[in-house]
Order: sequence, then C-alpha cells, then structure tokens
Amino acid sequence: MPSHPAPILFTNARLIDPASGTEMRGGLLALNGAISELGPGVASAPEGARVIDCGGDVVAPGLIDMQAFVGEPGAEHRETIASATLSAAAGGVTTLVATSATDPAVDDPAVVDFVLRRARDTGRVRVLPMAALTKAREGKEMAELGLLKQAGAVAFFDGARSVKNALVMRRAMTYARDFGALVVHFTQDPDLGGGVMNEGDFALRLGLAGVPREAETVMLDRDLRLVALTGARYHAAIVTAALSLDALRRAKEAGLSVTCGTTINHLTLNENDIGDYRTFLKLRPPLRHEDERKQLVAALAEGLIDIIVSDHDPQDVETKRLPFAEAEFGAIGVETMLAAGLRLVHSGDVTLPRLLAAMSSRPAEILGLEQGRLRKGAPADLIRFDPDEPFVVDPDKLHSRCRNTPLDGARLQGVVKTTMVAGEIVHELPA
Repeated sequence: MPSHPAPILFTNARLIDPASGTEMRGGLLALNGAISELGPGVASAPEGARVIDCGGDVVAPGLIDMQAFVGEPGAEHRETIASATLSAAAGGVTTLVATSATDPAVDDPAVVDFVLRRARDTGRVRVLPMAALTKAREGKEMAELGLLKQAGAVAFFDGARSVKNALVMRRAMTYARDFGALVVHFTQDPDLGGGVMNEGDFALRLGLAGVPREAETVMLDRDLRLVALTGARYHAAIVTAALSLDALRRAKEAGLSVTCGTTINHLTLNENDIGDYRTFLKLRPPLRHEDERKQLVAALAEGLIDIIVSDHDPQDVETKRLPFAEAEFGAIGVETMLAAGLRLVHSGDVTLPRLLAAMSSRPAEILGLEQGRLRKGAPADLIRFDPDEPFVVDPDKLHSRCRNTPLDGARLQGVVKTTMVAGEIVHELPA
C-alpha cells in the first residue's frame, strides 16, 4: 500500500460509529491513511482529493473478522492469503485474524513471520495471525507464547481443537497472563462431541450421530474456573448453546476477564437448514435448534455475546461432496458475513450499530487495535454499503478458492460498494 494515498472525501453519508453507538449525516475525509475530519459540516476537500457522493449509504469502520482460515502455509489448494483477502475486501472486512490451523501450525515465530510477510506482499486487507496455544495444536505441550507474541501473534488459539488436559490449559493461561496475551479456545469436549450435527429429534430422523449442547458447556465451565484461578484474559471462540450463555453471564458478573463470540451461521441458520443432508451446512460446532438460535440473537442484542465471526473455512469439492457423516466440517463466509448479519437488522432483532459493533469496534477492543471506530485520528479502515440493496448469493461470483457457502442461492440485502484500508480503496463497485 502507498504510504500516502490520495485524500478521499465521502459526502452525503450516513456515518455510524459503533464504538459510541452514534449516527449522523455528513461527510468524512480520509487523509494520509487516517480519518482527518467527519461530521455534518464536512463537505470540502483538499486540492486533488477524490470526492465520493454516498447518496445516503452507510459509512462505518471496516469489519474485523476474528476467526478466518487463510490457507497459508500448507493448504493453498483451499485458500491463499491473496484470495482470502480479496473475499474479505468484497465483504467489507478490513482486518482478518488468521487461525493457526495451517500445515505446519503457527507454533513457531518463523511461521508467524511467514504469514505476516505473505500478507504484506499479497494481501489486500490487514492480516493478523493467531498462534497455536499448544505445540502442533495437539493439546499436549504449551507453545512458546512469549516468543510467538513478540513475533507478532495477536492471540493464541488451537483452532477447532479443544485442549483436553486441564493442567496444560492452566499452564497456558498462567503464561498468557504474564505476557498480557489473549487465550482463545474452542470449547467442545472431544469425548462428548464426536457427532456430526446437533443432538435431537432432527438428528434421529436423519440417522446421524448428534453432538449434545453439554459438550460445549462442560468444557466452557472448566475453562471459566481456570480463568478464575489464573486471572487470564480468555475468549470463548464460538458459543452456540443457551447453557453456555448462562455460564458466561455468571463469569462476567463475577468480574472475570472473559469475552465470547459466535458465528454468523449460528445466528442466522438452524439445524433444519441442513434439510436433505446438505453438507455445506455441516459445521463445527453444529447448527442448533431454532430456540437456541433465538437465544443467541437475544444475547447478541444485549451485548452478552461480544463479537461475530465468519469462521471462514474453505473446503474443496472432494471433501464436501460426500455422505454427510463423512464430509468435512466448515463453510466459507467472510464475503457474506455483513449481508447475512443484516438479516437480523431487517427483522428488528438487532440494531445496525450493535451489529457493526460486534463486527468491528468490539473485536478491536478485545485485540487492542486502533481500528473499529469513526473518530478523528483513527485509521481510515472504512466501508461504504447500502444496507437495503438486494442481491442473490451466487457461489461462482464469490472470491474464495472454494464454493462451500451455506447461503447458496440465498436472497440477502446489503451491498458493499467501497472498502478502504489505511486510506486506500481496496474494493469498489462501479458507479
């Protein structure tokens, strides 16, 4: 990216700052990679500036997706940093937090450095690597957390693998606390969670092995007690069950340094969407009952759930076009995350500022980033979108290297027209 991109003035915009919950009509000037001015009276630009008339579209901070698989190193056939960031830019995501679930795992400072260099050379948006919490993500021995953090890891996460050994987890939390690092954990007991979809009547009808809600909450309960013991900063990567929400509410009320996220799929889809064994909806953790989905949405609206992630997980044809029980878990989602989330806004369940906060300002706060807010001096990582413009999801038009979207053919609203990173436009639809 150029060090000093040309000034850009957005006029006639609906400016939403999710960090403060404020909204106003006006203009915004991006100058030298940062927000220079914004507000109702901002209508003039320096000489040589480009002026974009937004026509009433929303201008907001770029989204921060705190859980995405970017493919490199080792799985370039599924995704690359170039293709993942192209998808992100098209979906309004300006920062991707990459998981450690690569081959080799991000458990060595050299691999952290590789991801950062590849992102700098080929990425269209910011890429921040999470490092593995344990060596090789095997849950047996703690990784070198201090060296990994020094190399540039923003958090520690073993991907969709739970650390089963409580002593290993306690040690990791203790060391992470001493380094001021964030522990992110996928909470699913591997012994209870061996099924392929949500446990219940629907799984019985399909003849598939189920995963009970308790598989998630048993592991989360253990983690929360270890947080109380160690004083670590802890983030539950994906919560999907009402039982987990109850545990998190108690932990937050007790003053523990605990946050949590859920995926856009668990907020907008339920187990019935699997229908006739649709493998693109085989997810880990599984889609839950509609009653659970509604409770997740309510928890998001009140702020109990802190963030929304795409859990972008590209899978190729060979691993998805199999019988449901044999197919791989995972779905792509970074490009459609905002539009899918706007379903909750249009239904009246969540306000637009709250949705944007869960996708931008709150992840920024958890990770200690400057992005995610509309204020003078903040990085000019911005998106412009029309929350009402309709479109139909066509997998062939998505930018990921894989096509395993659970929203194939879905009618959505919310078209991202402009995405800006550090004052430079990285995605723009023709006027």
